[in-house]
Amino acid sequence: MSAKAQRSLPREELPLVQDPPRRVRAVCRWRGRVDFAGALAQQDALAERKWRKPEIPDELWFLEHDPVYTIGRAPDRSSLRDAALLPHPLFEINRGGQATYHGPGQLVGYFFLDLRRYGRDLHRYLRWIEALLIELLARYKIEATTRAGLTGVWVENRKIASIGVGVRHWITMHGFALNVHGDLTPFDRITPCGLAEVTMTSIEAETGFAQSVENVAKTCASVAGKSLVDLQLS
Repeated sequence: MSAKAQRSLPREELPLVQDPPRRVRAVCRWRGRVDFAGALAQQDALAERKWRKPEIPDELWFLEHDPVYTIGRAPDRSSLRDAALLPHPLFEINRGGQATYHGPGQLVGYFFLDLRRYGRDLHRYLRWIEALLIELLARYKIEATTRAGLTGVWVENRKIASIGVGVRHWITMHGFALNVHGDLTPFDRITPCGLAEVTMTSIEAETGFAQSVENVAKTCASVAGKSLVDLQLS
């Protein structure tokens, strides 16, 4: 991890409803700007620790990355087009999905939930993330939806958030990337999520206002804290 990244890792806990019913505890953290390799190593370490110590709280991390491309571990890599010509580093990681881009102005959410507490239902977990983002975007007067057969969140035919999760021993990793503001042209160098001719959008593009990533993270933490109980078995 770079010295710059280390300086930008405040440990502030964001507002969250602690100990919702059935005493499922979770902590939200605003991590600031984090280099991707360092964040990946930290994810691996926390997932391993949560598997070995089920009693520790779930965690939700919110952060930004320096420019980087990622792709899941799948035989089909056509969404990268020509990987040798990409202008930023490329990482192959243990999540589902095709190529995507992370960079400044994008809110990245990494969720470390023990799905043994939530019914071991990965499909339900994915739908929960989508619903979380739709409710978050409604706070900014954006009417977002899902699309049949596709994972992620859309505004009409424009994609505003991508989702790619990994699970190890029922401990989740990775999560979502929500475009808040800034330059979206790096998406033009790939086929985002393997979807040809997709148009990427952002909160700024949809509303005309550039929200700060940190403030959107705080709103997301508040929404997540109130809805974590929705993952509980009835």
